[in-house]
Amino acid sequence: MANAITCIRIICSIVLLFCPAFSVSFYVLYILAGITDVLDGMVARRLEYVSEFGSRLDTIADFIFCLVCFIKLIPVLKFENWMLIWIFVIAVIKLINLISAYVVQKKFVAIHSNLNKLTGILLFFLPISLKVIDLSYSMLVIGIVATLAAILEGHLIRTGKGGRHEVC
Repeated sequence: MANAITCIRIICSIVLLFCPAFSVSFYVLYILAGITDVLDGMVARRLEYVSEFGSRLDTIADFIFCLVCFIKLIPVLKFENWMLIWIFVIAVIKLINLISAYVVQKKFVAIHSNLNKLTGILLFFLPISLKVIDLSYSMLVIGIVATLAAILEGHLIRTGKGGRHEVC
């Protein structure tokens, strides 16, 4: 059941590619994909059907959803230079974390800290909130939280503390 919900997110993400950004169909599929992201894990835990396959499928679904959102939203959002530099710095920190995890633990891991989860929630609501909150304000808040999350993630990886979710 949980894996079927995850597959719905993958389908929504692929169909999202064919919808104009910020259209009604875009928002319907975007929100449905977000709901399935929350539901699949809840269902898996409630039914006690947490599996390695389901975990990997969820990671793949998250990656596809993020990639599609990147493809659809980056061309239409009006990023200022400071935003792009900040995004780049966070990406570099995350890449260093990924490499560090592989060096330290001999596997790729993703840390599911509360700050990483909050970053994901803020990023999810960004396209929805753009009609009422200026992109500059949203990016400032997201940038601060994402930077702190990336730094914490690096610390947890290098000290071997914190919950981990194996990716490969």
